[in-house]
Amino acid sequence: MSERLQKLLATVGIGSRREVERMIEAGRITINGEPAKLGDKAKVTDLVKVDGKAIRLKLRPDYKQRVLIYHKPEGEMCTRSDPEGRPTIFERLPKLQSGRWIAVGRLDINTSGLMLLTTDGELANKLMHPSSEIEREYATRILGTVDEAMISRLRKGVELEDGKACFNSIRDAGGQGANHWYHVTLNEGRNREVRRLWESQEVTVSRLQRVRFGSIKLDRGSKPGDWSELPFSGVNELRKEVGLSPFDSEKEVEKAAKHHKSKRRASKPKRQVAARQPKRVKKRK
Repeated sequence: MSERLQKLLATVGIGSRREVERMIEAGRITINGEPAKLGDKAKVTDLVKVDGKAIRLKLRPDYKQRVLIYHKPEGEMCTRSDPEGRPTIFERLPKLQSGRWIAVGRLDINTSGLMLLTTDGELANKLMHPSSEIEREYATRILGTVDEAMISRLRKGVELEDGKACFNSIRDAGGQGANHWYHVTLNEGRNREVRRLWESQEVTVSRLQRVRFGSIKLDRGSKPGDWSELPFSGVNELRKEVGLSPFDSEKEVEKAAKHHKSKRRASKPKRQVAARQPKRVKKRK
Protein backbone atom coordinates (compact mmCIF):
# COMPACT_ATOMS: atom_id res chain seq x y z
CA MET A 1 0.00 0.00 0.00
CA SER A 2 1.53 3.28 -1.11
CA GLU A 3 0.77 6.86 -0.07
CA ARG A 4 1.93 10.24 -1.30
CA LEU A 5 5.39 10.95 0.04
CA GLN A 6 4.46 14.27 1.65
CA LYS A 7 1.61 12.61 3.57
CA LEU A 8 3.84 9.81 4.90
CA LEU A 9 6.55 12.23 6.02
CA ALA A 10 4.00 14.59 7.56
CA THR A 11 2.53 11.68 9.53
CA VAL A 12 5.87 10.97 11.22
CA GLY A 13 6.44 14.64 12.03
CA ILE A 14 9.05 15.69 9.45
CA GLY A 15 6.99 18.77 8.62
CA SER A 16 3.67 19.88 7.21
CA ARG A 17 2.84 18.69 3.69
CA ARG A 18 3.82 22.08 2.29
CA GLU A 19 7.16 21.97 4.09
CA VAL A 20 7.82 18.47 2.75
CA GLU A 21 6.97 19.62 -0.78
CA ARG A 22 9.55 22.40 -0.45
CA MET A 23 12.10 19.81 0.74
CA ILE A 24 11.35 17.69 -2.32
CA GLU A 25 11.78 20.68 -4.65
CA ALA A 26 15.11 21.46 -2.96
CA GLY A 27 16.37 17.92 -3.63
CA ARG A 28 16.67 17.05 0.06
CA ILE A 29 14.64 13.81 -0.10
CA THR A 30 15.40 10.50 -1.83
CA ILE A 31 13.41 7.27 -2.31
CA ASN A 32 15.49 4.12 -2.59
CA GLY A 33 18.49 6.20 -3.58
CA GLU A 34 16.70 8.26 -6.26
CA PRO A 35 15.80 11.96 -5.87
CA ALA A 36 12.12 12.33 -4.97
CA LYS A 37 9.76 14.30 -7.21
CA LEU A 38 6.50 16.06 -6.43
CA GLY A 39 3.67 13.55 -6.75
CA ASP A 40 5.82 10.54 -5.87
CA LYS A 41 4.31 7.80 -3.71
CA ALA A 42 6.12 5.50 -1.30
CA LYS A 43 5.51 2.40 0.77
CA VAL A 44 6.49 1.97 4.40
CA THR A 45 9.05 -0.60 3.20
CA ASP A 46 10.83 1.93 0.94
CA LEU A 47 14.08 3.53 2.00
CA VAL A 48 13.31 7.24 2.31
CA LYS A 49 16.02 9.67 3.39
CA VAL A 50 15.81 13.33 4.34
CA ASP A 51 19.13 15.16 4.16
CA GLY A 52 20.81 11.75 4.02
CA LYS A 53 19.11 10.45 7.17
CA ALA A 54 16.88 7.38 6.87
CA ILE A 55 13.28 7.93 8.03
CA ARG A 56 11.11 5.15 9.44
CA LEU A 57 7.75 5.46 7.71
CA LYS A 58 4.39 4.58 9.26
CA LEU A 59 0.86 4.69 7.88
CA ARG A 60 -0.37 5.65 11.35
CA PRO A 61 1.89 6.61 14.24
CA ASP A 62 1.89 4.42 17.33
CA TYR A 63 2.31 7.41 19.64
CA LYS A 64 0.24 10.47 20.36
CA GLN A 65 0.25 13.25 17.83
CA ARG A 66 0.79 16.01 20.35
CA VAL A 67 -0.49 19.60 20.35
CA LEU A 68 1.01 22.46 22.35
CA ILE A 69 -0.51 25.85 23.14
CA TYR A 70 2.32 28.37 23.24
CA HIS A 71 2.11 31.97 24.48
CA LYS A 72 4.48 33.68 22.06
CA PRO A 73 6.20 36.82 23.39
CA GLU A 74 6.96 39.83 21.23
CA GLY A 75 10.48 39.68 19.81
CA GLU A 76 10.52 35.96 18.97
CA MET A 77 10.71 34.60 15.45
CA CYS A 78 8.62 31.68 14.20
CA THR A 79 11.47 30.18 12.16
CA ARG A 80 13.69 27.32 13.35
CA SER A 81 16.78 29.50 13.07
CA ASP A 82 17.35 33.17 12.37
CA PRO A 83 20.35 34.50 10.36
CA GLU A 84 20.44 37.57 12.64
CA GLY A 85 20.56 35.44 15.78
CA ARG A 86 17.19 36.57 17.13
CA PRO A 87 15.39 34.18 19.53
CA THR A 88 12.88 31.72 18.07
CA ILE A 89 9.83 30.01 19.53
CA PHE A 90 11.45 26.58 19.14
CA GLU A 91 14.11 27.36 21.77
CA ARG A 92 11.49 27.25 24.54
CA LEU A 93 9.61 24.06 23.59
CA PRO A 94 9.98 20.62 25.18
CA LYS A 95 12.39 18.23 23.48
CA LEU A 96 10.97 15.35 21.47
CA GLN A 97 12.25 11.78 21.32
CA SER A 98 11.07 11.50 17.70
CA GLY A 99 9.63 13.86 15.08
CA ARG A 100 9.65 17.61 15.53
CA TRP A 101 7.34 20.47 16.43
CA ILE A 102 5.48 22.00 13.48
CA ALA A 103 4.16 25.54 13.87
CA VAL A 104 0.56 26.05 12.74
CA GLY A 105 1.05 29.29 10.84
CA ARG A 106 3.11 32.22 12.08
CA LEU A 107 2.92 35.43 14.06
CA ASP A 108 5.23 38.28 13.12
CA ILE A 109 8.01 39.36 15.47
CA ASN A 110 5.95 42.22 16.97
CA THR A 111 2.83 40.10 17.57
CA SER A 112 2.30 38.07 20.74
CA GLY A 113 -0.25 35.50 21.82
CA LEU A 114 -1.53 32.05 21.03
CA MET A 115 0.34 29.71 18.74
CA LEU A 116 -0.38 26.04 18.14
CA LEU A 117 2.41 23.55 17.53
CA THR A 118 1.98 19.87 16.78
CA THR A 119 3.92 16.77 15.85
CA ASP A 120 1.14 15.83 13.39
CA GLY A 121 1.92 17.20 9.93
CA GLU A 122 -1.50 16.22 8.58
CA LEU A 123 -3.26 18.12 11.37
CA ALA A 124 -1.00 21.15 10.87
CA ASN A 125 -1.76 21.16 7.14
CA LYS A 126 -5.51 20.98 7.76
CA LEU A 127 -5.43 23.77 10.34
CA MET A 128 -3.47 26.08 8.02
CA HIS A 129 -5.40 25.34 4.81
CA PRO A 130 -7.86 28.12 3.83
CA SER A 131 -10.58 25.54 3.09
CA SER A 132 -10.81 24.69 6.81
CA GLU A 133 -11.86 28.31 7.54
CA ILE A 134 -10.53 28.26 11.10
CA GLU A 135 -11.44 31.54 12.79
CA ARG A 136 -8.72 33.55 14.56
CA GLU A 137 -9.40 36.24 17.15
CA TYR A 138 -7.02 39.11 17.92
CA ALA A 139 -6.91 41.81 20.57
CA THR A 140 -5.77 45.05 18.90
CA ARG A 141 -4.80 48.35 20.55
CA ILE A 142 -5.51 51.19 18.12
CA LEU A 143 -3.99 54.64 17.86
CA GLY A 144 -6.39 56.94 16.02
CA THR A 145 -10.11 57.60 15.76
CA VAL A 146 -12.33 54.62 14.95
CA ASP A 147 -15.88 55.46 13.83
CA GLU A 148 -18.86 53.42 12.63
CA ALA A 149 -18.12 54.16 8.97
CA MET A 150 -14.62 52.70 9.37
CA ILE A 151 -15.95 49.61 11.13
CA SER A 152 -18.53 49.13 8.35
CA ARG A 153 -15.81 49.30 5.67
CA LEU A 154 -13.62 46.79 7.51
CA ARG A 155 -16.54 44.36 7.81
CA LYS A 156 -17.57 44.67 4.16
CA GLY A 157 -14.01 44.36 2.90
CA VAL A 158 -11.23 46.59 1.61
CA GLU A 159 -8.72 46.07 -1.18
CA LEU A 160 -5.18 45.23 -0.04
CA GLU A 161 -2.17 44.67 -2.29
CA ASP A 162 -2.83 40.90 -2.27
CA GLY A 163 -6.62 41.05 -2.71
CA LYS A 164 -9.78 41.92 -0.85
CA ALA A 165 -9.89 41.24 2.91
CA CYS A 166 -12.27 41.88 5.80
CA PHE A 167 -12.92 41.17 9.46
CA ASN A 168 -15.71 38.75 10.37
CA SER A 169 -16.47 40.84 13.45
CA ILE A 170 -15.19 43.88 15.33
CA ARG A 171 -15.95 44.35 19.02
CA ASP A 172 -15.11 47.39 21.12
CA ALA A 173 -13.17 46.07 24.14
CA GLY A 174 -12.90 49.40 25.97
CA GLY A 175 -10.13 51.77 26.94
CA GLN A 176 -9.51 55.45 26.31
CA GLY A 177 -7.19 57.56 24.19
CA ALA A 178 -4.03 55.69 23.19
CA ASN A 179 -5.16 52.60 25.10
CA HIS A 180 -8.35 51.72 23.21
CA TRP A 181 -8.78 48.03 22.39
CA TYR A 182 -10.83 46.18 19.79
CA HIS A 183 -11.26 42.44 19.32
CA VAL A 184 -11.41 41.33 15.69
CA THR A 185 -11.93 37.95 14.03
CA LEU A 186 -11.06 36.63 10.58
CA ASN A 187 -10.64 33.26 8.85
CA GLU A 188 -7.45 33.86 6.92
CA GLY A 189 -3.83 34.03 7.96
CA ARG A 190 -2.23 36.25 5.34
CA ASN A 191 1.00 38.02 6.21
CA ARG A 192 0.33 40.94 8.63
CA GLU A 193 -3.33 40.93 7.55
CA VAL A 194 -4.78 42.35 10.78
CA ARG A 195 -2.29 45.23 10.84
CA ARG A 196 -2.74 45.98 7.14
CA LEU A 197 -6.53 46.07 7.43
CA TRP A 198 -6.41 48.66 10.22
CA GLU A 199 -3.65 50.63 8.46
CA SER A 200 -5.80 50.84 5.31
CA GLN A 201 -8.07 53.10 7.42
CA GLU A 202 -5.14 55.35 8.42
CA VAL A 203 -4.98 54.20 12.04
CA THR A 204 -2.09 52.38 13.73
CA VAL A 205 -1.98 49.10 15.63
CA SER A 206 0.25 49.70 18.65
CA ARG A 207 -0.29 46.24 20.23
CA LEU A 208 -1.48 43.00 18.67
CA GLN A 209 -2.15 39.71 20.42
CA ARG A 210 -3.83 36.55 19.14
CA VAL A 211 -6.21 35.29 21.82
CA ARG A 212 -8.01 32.45 20.03
CA PHE A 213 -7.44 29.95 17.23
CA GLY A 214 -10.61 28.00 16.40
CA SER A 215 -11.91 26.54 19.65
CA ILE A 216 -8.58 27.01 21.46
CA LYS A 217 -8.32 30.10 23.67
CA LEU A 218 -5.28 31.69 25.27
CA ASP A 219 -5.38 31.14 29.03
CA ARG A 220 -5.71 34.52 30.73
CA GLY A 221 -3.35 33.37 33.45
CA SER A 222 -0.56 32.39 31.07
CA LYS A 223 2.51 34.57 30.64
CA PRO A 224 4.68 35.09 27.53
CA GLY A 225 6.92 32.05 27.18
CA ASP A 226 4.48 29.63 28.85
CA TRP A 227 3.33 26.49 27.06
CA SER A 228 0.74 23.88 27.91
CA GLU A 229 -0.17 20.58 26.32
CA LEU A 230 -3.66 20.11 24.91
CA PRO A 231 -5.44 17.23 26.71
CA PHE A 232 -6.86 14.20 24.94
CA SER A 233 -10.36 15.68 24.64
CA GLY A 234 -8.96 18.93 23.22
CA VAL A 235 -6.89 17.11 20.59
CA ASN A 236 -9.97 15.19 19.44
CA GLU A 237 -12.05 18.37 19.32
CA LEU A 238 -9.40 20.06 17.19
CA ARG A 239 -9.19 17.07 14.84
CA LYS A 240 -12.98 17.05 14.40
CA GLU A 241 -12.94 20.79 13.58
CA VAL A 242 -10.88 20.08 10.46
CA GLY A 243 -12.58 16.83 9.46
CA LEU A 244 -10.03 14.34 10.81
CA SER A 245 -11.10 11.23 12.68
CA PRO A 246 -10.62 11.43 16.47
CA PHE A 247 -8.33 9.09 18.40
CA ASP A 248 -10.09 5.97 19.66
CA SER A 249 -8.83 5.98 23.24
CA GLU A 250 -6.72 7.98 25.63
CA LYS A 251 -4.09 5.25 25.60
CA GLU A 252 -2.91 6.64 22.28
CA VAL A 253 -1.84 9.88 23.96
CA GLU A 254 -0.04 8.54 27.03
CA LYS A 255 3.30 7.36 25.65
CA ALA A 256 4.71 10.67 24.44
CA ALA A 257 3.35 12.83 27.27
CA LYS A 258 4.51 10.79 30.28
CA HIS A 259 8.04 12.21 30.20
CA HIS A 260 6.90 15.83 30.27
CA LYS A 261 4.93 17.97 32.67
CA SER A 262 1.59 19.10 31.29
CA LYS A 263 2.48 22.76 31.78
CA ARG A 264 5.55 24.81 32.57
CA ARG A 265 7.18 28.17 32.16
CA ALA A 266 9.91 27.70 29.57
CA SER A 267 12.94 29.80 30.35
CA LYS A 268 15.37 31.08 27.79
CA PRO A 269 18.28 28.78 27.02
CA LYS A 270 21.16 29.28 29.41
CA ARG A 271 24.70 29.74 28.22
CA GLN A 272 27.02 26.94 29.11
CA VAL A 273 29.79 27.96 31.46
CA ALA A 274 33.00 26.00 31.54
CA ALA A 275 33.55 24.19 34.81
CA ARG A 276 36.25 25.68 37.00
CA GLN A 277 39.29 23.55 37.51
CA PRO A 278 40.20 22.90 41.15
CA LYS A 279 43.19 24.89 42.36
CA ARG A 280 46.32 22.95 42.94
CA VAL A 281 47.65 23.20 46.46
CA LYS A 282 51.39 22.98 46.89
CA LYS A 283 52.47 20.56 49.55
CA ARG A 284 54.73 21.95 52.21
CA LYS A 285 58.14 20.35 52.39
